[in-house]
Amino acid sequence: MLSLLLSNLAISITVGVIGGLLFIWISGLVRYIPNTRVGIVEKLVAPIRGALRSGFIALRGESGFQPRVLRGGWHLFFPFQYRVHKVQLVTIPQGKLGYVFARDGAPLATTQTLASNAGLTCFEEVASFLAKGGQRGPQRQVLREGTYAINLAQFVVITEDGVQGIALNKEEDTILREMAEIIAERDGFRAVVITEDLVGIVTVHDGPALPAGEIIAGMVGTDADDAATFHNNFQDPERFLKAGGYRGRQLQVLVEGTYYINRLFATVELIPKTVVEVGNVGVVVSYTGAMGPDLSGADYKHGEMVATGKRGVWSTPFLPGKYAFNTYAGKVIPVPTTNFILKWISNQSGVHGFDENLSEISLITKDAFEPRLPLSVVLHIDYKQAPLVIQRFGDVKKLVEQTLDPMVSAYFKNIGQTKTLIELIHDRSEIQRISAKDMKERFAHYNLELEEVLIGTPSSAGDKRIETILDQLRARQIADEQIVTYGRQEKAAAKERELREADARAKQQTALTESEIGIAVQSNHGKAEYQRSLQQAEQIRALAQAEADRVKAMADAEATRIRATGEAEADRAARVGVAQAVAIDEQVRSYGGPQFQALRDTLVRLAEAVEKSGVDVVPRVILGGGSGGNGHGPGAGGGIMESLFALLVSEKLGVRLDGAERAPRDPAVERVRPEAKASLAPGEGTRRA
Repeated sequence: MLSLLLSNLAISITVGVIGGLLFIWISGLVRYIPNTRVGIVEKLVAPIRGALRSGFIALRGESGFQPRVLRGGWHLFFPFQYRVHKVQLVTIPQGKLGYVFARDGAPLATTQTLASNAGLTCFEEVASFLAKGGQRGPQRQVLREGTYAINLAQFVVITEDGVQGIALNKEEDTILREMAEIIAERDGFRAVVITEDLVGIVTVHDGPALPAGEIIAGMVGTDADDAATFHNNFQDPERFLKAGGYRGRQLQVLVEGTYYINRLFATVELIPKTVVEVGNVGVVVSYTGAMGPDLSGADYKHGEMVATGKRGVWSTPFLPGKYAFNTYAGKVIPVPTTNFILKWISNQSGVHGFDENLSEISLITKDAFEPRLPLSVVLHIDYKQAPLVIQRFGDVKKLVEQTLDPMVSAYFKNIGQTKTLIELIHDRSEIQRISAKDMKERFAHYNLELEEVLIGTPSSAGDKRIETILDQLRARQIADEQIVTYGRQEKAAAKERELREADARAKQQTALTESEIGIAVQSNHGKAEYQRSLQQAEQIRALAQAEADRVKAMADAEATRIRATGEAEADRAARVGVAQAVAIDEQVRSYGGPQFQALRDTLVRLAEAVEKSGVDVVPRVILGGGSGGNGHGPGAGGGIMESLFALLVSEKLGVRLDGAERAPRDPAVERVRPEAKASLAPGEGTRRA
């Protein structure tokens, strides 16, 4: 029984729990919102506030869609009173755009295409959006990259991936999809990227219409830089329209960069930049802008020149370069500033193509021929005069075809009537010179500078008579040329002979050159030897002179030395001689006179000779003797001794044997005797005596 009760209790509890859960689920008492989603609350019953009387969002608690959204987590509601729509968070990828469509808000004005978002910061606060005057319909503000918790009952977000919002009815869904297709056609889900050589032409689809007479909307601000800064290059529609911007094509252009522009507000057309090539200028004709004063001057009667930015032909052209020029607001006409050629020749034209419709000028000569004259004219346009030319003629091609062609043709037709065909051919150079001088003033009248006139050879144009005259002229010219040719051939033969001689000489040139070089070498050797001999002679002369000077100096020194030595030796010898003489004299006197001295010396030398010879003075054996006095007999030896002894005795007695008187003393010896005695050392005289 107890088990049955417990079993029934368990069943009751289970049924109660299931019933409670079912009640919670059916009544909507508790709701869970994932973090990747938001909950859109729809109030089903509002006993106090009642139903909505106006609008789409219940701002005061009425029944209907509530302004606040539920973020991730658990949420409690009064049973059976609310419905929660779980939707994905709105995510805009990097570099993409999202467009917003509001279901509730103030109505659009008659001049509006998109809803104003002035004072609004985002679309995540529905109550704030409606309180600040947010308007229904497609919005001017776009969503940049990021994730947004947006009430998709109030706002429908159109992205590249599709339309995000709570579907209400098929008609609205169709409108939103058509809007998405329009945005996709305009590539509106991506930013506008403009590269270097392109320009963006902007067309605004919202705001007041252009004033009458205007074809393009002007700058919003004083200039392009001011306008770009003021509304951030059309990325801030509110400020653009607040500053007085108009719908329609804009004068301001977009240059290189990335722009996040609402394509429902403005579309961008990319066109190439205007390039003015080197050798040209670009004359600007503006279709828009205010009227400006005429800058062409009082003498110019063909139109007005205006300042840059004004309507009309600008007085200052574009110089070579790239320009972000709006070609819907004007055009740039290129004008060549380098010399260009106009050819009056069929099937030929210059680089610029201004003369593609010109042909040879038909003439009638004085002698009734009708040749066709080919002509080329070299022109130059001053870049400062280019706007005047364009204002006067529209473009250079019109100038050529409508003015220059008739003028040049008439001028040369007049010249042709004054010349025969032969004169026209022969006097071409003179005609060319005169025509260039005459036409220069005419071209200057049209602000052109004529550089050169080049006349070609007249053609026959099928006239056989002209061909006959030309054949005669050719034959005459050929004859003249033959005469010249024969003369030159004669000169060529002479030159050939000279060439052969030169060739023969050239073949021997090696030997001639070697001989000439040998002569030159020998001459140079001779000159070198001559110079070398001169140098050697000069060297020998210098050495001899130096040697002579040295020998002379040495001789002078030696002579001086010898003289001094001789004088000293002579003085010494004199003194010695005198001393010896005195000594000898004293000796002689001591011996009793010179005879005794001579006898003594003789005896001394005789004794030395006998001693050296070893001969006996006295014979050991005397064979016999006598007293004969002639000394030739056996007693001769005794006779000699007797004679010497007799001489010695006679000297002592003062009697000369030869009977002569004794010689007197020399006075000079007597004068120096005292000096000699004085110079002798003490006792030397006694020793010598």
